[in-house]
Amino acid sequence: MKILFFIFHGFSPYSGVSRKIIGQVDGLRKNGHDVDICHYDILPDGHHCRMINDDVLEDFGTGLKASIKRRIYYGAVVDYILTHNIELIYIRSFNNADPFIIHFLKRLKQHGIKVIMEVPTYPYDHEYKGYPFVEKMGLRIDHIFRRRQARQLFRIVTFSDAENIFGIKTINISNGIDFKSIHVKDKMRKTPSPFNLIGVAEVHYWHGFDRIISGMGEYYKQNMGREVYFHIVGGVGASEQSLFDDIISRYSIKKYIIFHGELFGEKLDELFEKADFAVASLGRHRTEIDKIKTLKNREYAARGIPFVYSETDSDFDDKNYIMKAPADDSPIPIKGILDFYDSHSFDPSEIRESVTHLDWKIQMGRVIDYIKENQI
Repeated sequence: MKILFFIFHGFSPYSGVSRKIIGQVDGLRKNGHDVDICHYDILPDGHHCRMINDDVLEDFGTGLKASIKRRIYYGAVVDYILTHNIELIYIRSFNNADPFIIHFLKRLKQHGIKVIMEVPTYPYDHEYKGYPFVEKMGLRIDHIFRRRQARQLFRIVTFSDAENIFGIKTINISNGIDFKSIHVKDKMRKTPSPFNLIGVAEVHYWHGFDRIISGMGEYYKQNMGREVYFHIVGGVGASEQSLFDDIISRYSIKKYIIFHGELFGEKLDELFEKADFAVASLGRHRTEIDKIKTLKNREYAARGIPFVYSETDSDFDDKNYIMKAPADDSPIPIKGILDFYDSHSFDPSEIRESVTHLDWKIQMGRVIDYIKENQI
């Protein structure tokens, strides 16, 4: 099958989303399909372009006018789809439903081309808490048009348990893993001291890292003994940084909270080799989400490191290397993490082996199988 994987943004080596998309495309190709990627990029000369793989499909020029044009012009994409006999369009939603995208989807539907849209997080409205006015207005536009957009789709792919989204039936899969891009830890230390926690994310309030930092404060306030450090990897928003700084200052624990910024490749692998325990999402309840299958949980498992989270994730809830935290805003008891770690014997290879069924080849294969079984 000839497939076009369509996204509304570009790629970054620091982005987990970028790595995920590359893994999904690779998974489709491993299932025997011919896949092109349509994405957005700003070239070194400042030109805003829509790309097909590494080739420019459409050059919108520079400046504000170019930024507007790429949001309203999809004719070149339609022409490419028709001339290259594309049979399936897989779109990653950017929560950006509008009349221009609806018109684009209508044209595809008129030509009998199936369009599947992935909604990465559902529901997602509450993720915009604290966002700038312009982005909130974008969400408002999406809210107005999302159901009309959905009517142009064949199905919606979701990592939740929702049976339908915006009135459209869903294909339920798990976030997957691109194993070849993730290095597994060599070994776990026994009763390590100092103890190193690691949290990797483009940090937002729903990650709940403030709960770990507050827990660290309480731990050192009570002089619990073993040294513990929390390594935060990734960009941190201004509001989150302000919150973190307030907690760090209140407890005088600056030396124990280490901000590494964005890391990838060997530098990230080296830090994971030093880490003993990972921190996933601890604040999904803040966006009114309970059941979700986050990418981060899977990446940690692929690295072979135990971790903590607070949502419901059916792929991990019964695993012995998982520590579940309550879905509230209470500080995470660091002593509890230490006791959990010390009372288990973890083997990175065994942890990784437990999630081999989450390979992107298998997960994206489920999407294709669904399409074949539900031809309309």
